[in-house]
Amino acid sequence: MTSPIVSTQWLQDNLDREGLVILDASMSKVIGKEPITYDTPMYIPGSQFINLEQELCDLNSDQVHAFPTSEQFAREAQRQGITAETTVVIYDNQGIYASPRAWWIFKAFGFDQVYVLDGGLPKWMAEGRVVTDKLETPVSLNQMPHVRFEPECVRSADYLLQQLGKGTMNILDARSQARFLGQVDEPRPGLRSGHIPGSISLPFTEVLNDIEFKSEHELTELFGQLPIERNRQTVFSCGSGITACIILLAAAIAGHDNLSLYDGSWSEWGADADLPIE
Repeated sequence: MTSPIVSTQWLQDNLDREGLVILDASMSKVIGKEPITYDTPMYIPGSQFINLEQELCDLNSDQVHAFPTSEQFAREAQRQGITAETTVVIYDNQGIYASPRAWWIFKAFGFDQVYVLDGGLPKWMAEGRVVTDKLETPVSLNQMPHVRFEPECVRSADYLLQQLGKGTMNILDARSQARFLGQVDEPRPGLRSGHIPGSISLPFTEVLNDIEFKSEHELTELFGQLPIERNRQTVFSCGSGITACIILLAAAIAGHDNLSLYDGSWSEWGADADLPIE
């Protein structure tokens, strides 16, 4: 498979595929959109749950939703029974929200056979496919799998500060345009309003048709209209590093490469009075 996303039909046809692990990466808190709520827990059959807010978050960091350490990731991959050879399909209960974040974490640690279910649980249910109220118990590995962290996949505030004004990178901001322009207060207290100098606004809702991604053709057109240079690294930012991964995945669908996540995002940049803003 060449696309980083798979369809609900593909997953339906491959539920019994050997070596497939399905992960529900739903988060408890949704920011930037009206959350889809459920009266009772619902899952795609065979799903295991992966906790982005605990097991795949460096809780020793001061950052909100800090990227996990290599040891954390390897330990969670072991618990989930996942190796680099496993085919992993990730979804969430909002359609497209947290699953791209989990996808990028796997990619950043060298796991290539990882895909996001386009439309997630809402599309699966809207199509009348079978759901369950029970999660699958993972079959853990005997030892932690080998992981290799790709440092160019995740950038720091120091890196961005060093590169600002040098013409070496594009920065895309997934927050709403009102937040980008500093017209409204940030949802997290204590943060300044505005954006990283030279960054470009691309609200994550612009790459979606409600619960699923726009078509590859539409995304290619959308990114083609942005004032970005294809020969530069493109760094994606948002409020805390979650929705930035939505537009990062959209860029990958559109055929862009040399992509990176600013892990601290505005929760770090907006809180540091020494960092410049526009």
